[in-house]
Amino acid sequence: MTRIPTVAPAVAEGQVKEIYTEIQQAFGMIPNLFRTYAHHPPLLEANWHKVKRVMMEGILSRKTKEAIALLVSQDNGCKYCVAAHSGALKSIGISEDEIKKIAENFDAADFSPMEKALVHFARKANSAPDAVSNQGFQDLKATGVTDAQIIEALGVMEVFTAFNKFLDCLDVELG
Repeated sequence: MTRIPTVAPAVAEGQVKEIYTEIQQAFGMIPNLFRTYAHHPPLLEANWHKVKRVMMEGILSRKTKEAIALLVSQDNGCKYCVAAHSGALKSIGISEDEIKKIAENFDAADFSPMEKALVHFARKANSAPDAVSNQGFQDLKATGVTDAQIIEALGVMEVFTAFNKFLDCLDVELG
């Protein structure tokens, strides 16, 4: 059971209502993640802007970014984000079979070698950042990955690592 109630759209006012409108337009709903952040509007605004910039802009494909979000969340044990990003992959046209491959046997999923290298890198950065070696960077760069793509992949990992901890601490329910 969630530890802090969400702020319902019907009672949202001012800045929160404006941000809710944007989120509704983007997702067709307002996830409980954002409804919980609404208790502190500056944090709601900052996190919404970060999600827009990280997930909806940039040079990496949305599929690659959603896979990073899903797998980092899976590695961190965040059921909310695993479900949310499985749903996000489905919403962008990824089949149930492909989502299962991503979640259970990523190397069998349909990604380029460069995309696979980036996803593996983001997962390692999440689980053991001190174990990322110079050789690891050289191997990653050898796949053709650019500095901008590395930063973007790490940005996705960063956002969802923070969301995982926030959601799990507050026991926020998917919605």
